[in-house]
Amino acid sequence: MHDYIKERTIKIGEYIVETKKTVRVIAKEFGVSKSTVHKDLTERLPEVHPELAQRVKSILEYHKSIRHLRGGEATKRKYAKEEAVQ
Repeated sequence: MHDYIKERTIKIGEYIVETKKTVRVIAKEFGVSKSTVHKDLTERLPEVHPELAQRVKSILEYHKSIRHLRGGEATKRKYAKEEAVQ
């Protein structure tokens, strides 16, 4: 693994632990795809920094457990916006 990938992986891992932001938001902020962020956090980070990987894993599991709520909120806002236009 190249050094710049290791560095990015650790930076993203530390950032998600600090901010608790979602993979999508982090991907935008770091200028990479969400697939890259996810791969960095789930596959590369355990090799590079196992302790940090455990903390990141718990945050990712939390995000996964509430994703149905976020989707429901987005749908609710969409229809409220459409209703306001009419």
